[in-house]
Amino acid sequence: MKRIKAVFFDIDGTLVSFRTHCVPPSTVKALDALRANGIKVFVATGRMLPMINVLDGIPFDGYITCNGAYCVNTKRELFYACPIPEQDLQALAFHLEKDPFPVAYMSDDEITINYVDSTVTSMAQHINVPPPRVLEPLAAAQKNIYQLCAYVDDDKVRHLVRNVLVHCASNRWTPVFADINVRGINKQTGIDKLLAYENIGLNETMAFGDGGNDIPMLKHVTIGVGMGNASEEVKACADYVTDSVDDDGIYNALKHFGLLD
Repeated sequence: MKRIKAVFFDIDGTLVSFRTHCVPPSTVKALDALRANGIKVFVATGRMLPMINVLDGIPFDGYITCNGAYCVNTKRELFYACPIPEQDLQALAFHLEKDPFPVAYMSDDEITINYVDSTVTSMAQHINVPPPRVLEPLAAAQKNIYQLCAYVDDDKVRHLVRNVLVHCASNRWTPVFADINVRGINKQTGIDKLLAYENIGLNETMAFGDGGNDIPMLKHVTIGVGMGNASEEVKACADYVTDSVDDDGIYNALKHFGLLD
């Protein structure tokens, strides 16, 4: 195995526990050890940049956010972005007038939503964030939108990307909502953009994840590690399955691969 120079980490269910809403102390220790050993650590998340404050105080070398649609360096300076086309956002606004359901809009500085119901509130509590600010879809579309979160089932999201958001594709890390990005944008895309920016080879990479939106990156890197709390679908795509986030999964896997002293 070629020396690993970069490790990518999902946030929810990987770096951060759904039970405690914190990064386990063993993970903080492992991240510090990686960086001390000259290995760069990166975030790869479906969250938008202003929603990663759960990681405040932990240094990272770059951030892939919105599932690869918005990528920044260690100083949080933008070096790649891929917003959803305005025509798709307008088509969605007209569709929601006829068939209303909650949709969250992620820009570079805020997440808004067309309306909040009990499902939206419950999901916000699950990941320990406040519900988004309510804003009409056409008003939300006045900004660049990098990701949508549609609170619909699989049949309805398939209809959306075929007939309304025609330049987009969807994936899920939760059954509650689907992440929607420009077609071809995912965490794999973000990794490629960041590796080019940092001049690191793909054969020098490792990634950790637990959700469906992590599958492209787990398949793409040299070593894809599935968390013990991941779905069976994610575990099947991983090169190695570690313990859960609450059972020191990241620390144990890095120790297993000899990346910690």
